Amino acid sequence: MTLAHKVSDLTGPGYTDRFEIGGTDLGATAVAPDGRLVSVFGDTFAGATVGGPGWRAPVVLFAAPEAIGDGLRWTGSAGPGEPAGQVVRYRHHGVRRWGGRVHRVTTVLPTDLITVGEVMYLHVMVCRELGNVRWTEVHRSLDNGVTWRPTGVRWPADHLDGHFQVLTWERDGGYVYAFSTGFQRDKGLVLSRVPEDRLLDVAAWETWGLTEDGWGWDRPPTVVLPGRFGELSLRRVEDRWVLALFDDGNYCMDVLVVHSPVADLHVAPRATVLRGVGWDDEDHAAGRVAQLYGGYVVPGSTLADLHLVVSQWNTATNWPYRAMQFAVDVSALRG
Repeated sequence: MTLAHKVSDLTGPGYTDRFEIGGTDLGATAVAPDGRLVSVFGDTFAGATVGGPGWRAPVVLFAAPEAIGDGLRWTGSAGPGEPAGQVVRYRHHGVRRWGGRVHRVTTVLPTDLITVGEVMYLHVMVCRELGNVRWTEVHRSLDNGVTWRPTGVRWPADHLDGHFQVLTWERDGGYVYAFSTGFQRDKGLVLSRVPEDRLLDVAAWETWGLTEDGWGWDRPPTVVLPGRFGELSLRRVEDRWVLALFDDGNYCMDVLVVHSPVADLHVAPRATVLRGVGWDDEDHAAGRVAQLYGGYVVPGSTLADLHLVVSQWNTATNWPYRAMQFAVDVSALRG
């Protein structure tokens, strides 16, 4: 299968200057109730670097749904204060209280967002430094992603043995299905679901597990795909479920295409669409990207023209630190 090719940079100088975004990453994207595309980004800075003034996270940008094939074009931003303000209220290197304790918090990072009816939900990780999750929580928007408020729904960092930190979700048949893993890139995937009208009821969530009676819901979770995974993106594309994931263990980005979220991922059609390489071996036109991660499906994609928001961070120099858009044909995985 041909590897993905780069469509466009999405953030950085020349792309997000008017939002005071120089460096940022992630970029999970969903369709708002009003039809706009809503993309949520992680640690964001005013300059084209990591660090310095204008630090905020998460940050939300809006795009028109038309012509995604040319690269997302930003039409506006959310949040208070400066352009593209921080949409979750907290202080970097501040403290927050939960469970009768005071927790130091460095940043709050988004994992995915979803629209259910007229409401958008955003799942985030409350972190003390990268990889050190204190807890995860859900925020809600009633105005198409413009403003966000906490729902009070939280899970401890060790929920599901630490497999419920990085999450991606999608709707079907009255349920929200979620694949999740840890933020340390040393864990496989587990699968959960919740009735969509009870998404904010922690007790209504149940996990997919294997017992002597076979696979079923409301059982202790079983790892559905072993590995060392990072960012995840689950979306319905045409008549299939597409799961894009950053495979840290093999330094690549893979896409799986299945009929159902409970399909056996061990044997599911799967392809590597981007390969991680060193900085002296990059070729974005041929799907070779240095220090890649992320990989979020862009709504409006097809299997023959699947678009992904991909991140890149040169940790030695702190630039590039950006989100980019790649496209690939995964129609051969339809099965």
